[in-house]
Amino acid sequence: MPVAQAIAQSRPSETSATSLTAVSVPLARAFLAAIFLTAGPSHFNPGVIAYAHSAGVPFASFLVPASGVLAFLGGLSILVGWRARLGALMLVAFLVPVTLSLHAFWAVKDPMMAQMQYVMFMKNVGLLGGALLVAHFGAGPFRLDARRAPSETH
Repeated sequence: MPVAQAIAQSRPSETSATSLTAVSVPLARAFLAAIFLTAGPSHFNPGVIAYAHSAGVPFASFLVPASGVLAFLGGLSILVGWRARLGALMLVAFLVPVTLSLHAFWAVKDPMMAQMQYVMFMKNVGLLGGALLVAHFGAGPFRLDARRAPSETH
């Protein structure tokens, strides 16, 4: 058997790639959205607001609940695939200031706390990467936006 024919036969078919995408992309959206959907409401907790205030967040009693709404709505948008690019940009707007202000591991003196903040910082960097992917590529299959006219983009 020629090498080119063997390579062509070893590639997954369009059908299997399409079915893998149909399953994996909505699942990935759900995984990405989960942390924002569960954490968003916690931003109304007085303890979370007090922590942010102690970390130097100005107007914490307003900004922390507002960031919770931003995170929740961005996560919900990505989960259901309705204006997911906008939802992803909402998450970026949430993640950048939160990551830089509340997880500044480089400014923590206690090595254990610095390590914990480093882990939280890197978690947020990973979430930021996922949000940027959705902002660029859109929601993919099984999205509410697909119910709109076919000429519109996701």
